[in-house]
Amino acid sequence: MLEIHDLKVCYGAIKALDGISFDVPAGQIVALLGANGSGKSTTLRAITGLEKPQAGKIVFAGGEIQGRPTHEIIRAGIAIVPEGRRIFANLTVYDNLLLGAYFRQDQAALARDLDDLYDTFPRLAERRHQAAGTLSGGEQQMLAVGRALMSRPKLLLLDEPSLGLAPLLVKEVFRIITLLNQRGVTILLVEQNAAAALHIAHHGYVLETGRIVLSGSGAELMAHPHLREAYLGDALETDS
Repeated sequence: MLEIHDLKVCYGAIKALDGISFDVPAGQIVALLGANGSGKSTTLRAITGLEKPQAGKIVFAGGEIQGRPTHEIIRAGIAIVPEGRRIFANLTVYDNLLLGAYFRQDQAALARDLDDLYDTFPRLAERRHQAAGTLSGGEQQMLAVGRALMSRPKLLLLDEPSLGLAPLLVKEVFRIITLLNQRGVTILLVEQNAAAALHIAHHGYVLETGRIVLSGSGAELMAHPHLREAYLGDALETDS
């Protein structure tokens, strides 16, 4: 569904991405792992048109999208849940969700999707008329995911969805990600919590200073000595 070919993004003399290539097959969860500054968020910004690559190709559903405006990329079927959620705190939960479907004209289908979303996220249904800023951190993350889903994306990009959440909420977030994938949503997951991400990912890639240094199935990367030492620590032994 998504193919990245020799992608290069520079900030002045700094190479944020130095010729990375990877695929996100339809129907899969692909994890993109790495420390801060490794290039993960830059990759997402390039995919969504917020950064213009200096070289390389981004192919989505058979067509090249690098350099296209962000609104065209969203209409093509890509949605992003940004790091930090970036909900509209003064708007209600309901209004935030509708903003995710701002370009849709199919009102009957939109209403059905909203009902389905409330079934998936019952807490959002309970708080639909509350200001989004009054929600807990976990509820705000669910709202950010729900807002992205309202555009009916073929590909969902998740940027650090577990950031700042308590351990129980992290488990709930990853349960929801797995559920969405089981319902047919293809997912590119950018995450520092390598253990949690690899537990649910079909495939993973590890970025270091703008280059992909490891790739493999979730199980293969979980067992890789370098990844265990650099990113997992004791997480494998303590995670349940």
